[in-house]
Amino acid sequence: MNTPNKLTIGRIIAVPVLVAFLLTGWGGSYNRIICLILFAGASITDWADGYLARKNHLVTNFGKFMDPLADKLLVCSAMICMIELGRLPAWFVIVVIGREFIISGFRLIAVENGVVIAANYWGKFKTVSQMIMIILLILDLPGTFFGALSQIFIWLSLILTVVSLCTYIWQNRSVISMQG
Repeated sequence: MNTPNKLTIGRIIAVPVLVAFLLTGWGGSYNRIICLILFAGASITDWADGYLARKNHLVTNFGKFMDPLADKLLVCSAMICMIELGRLPAWFVIVVIGREFIISGFRLIAVENGVVIAANYWGKFKTVSQMIMIILLILDLPGTFFGALSQIFIWLSLILTVVSLCTYIWQNRSVISMQG
């Protein structure tokens, strides 16, 4: 198993640990820092595994499938925890997860028709904005500046989620016509 795939597996393993710390408060006064390190570290592996795979020609079918799955698992799990912690409304997380299901469905239909659909920049911007939003929500810093910044990233993440979904569907509308 190559290094990029090991990083992807590490990200998947980090998810239940992160969830446990987010929902239990383990670590006492260090809980936020522990959660921040876990989430930020796992998020950085998202960039690192892709970079290493492309740079060193280590792209594998395992990585193509598991890397986006690991990202969705990390981000969606953290967002679901934020509902429990009262930092995100459930409807927001439903929109995000709904988008992921729709895109995954599109990809499955495309694969059945021999078409590979690559991620686009809107999706990458969406993921980065969600990761920054989650970091801000984990920190949960008091004060109007950080509260406002958190709200800006919540709304930015929502907008980018919807824009990336619409762009994805529009750019790949031929996939739907293959089913007719």
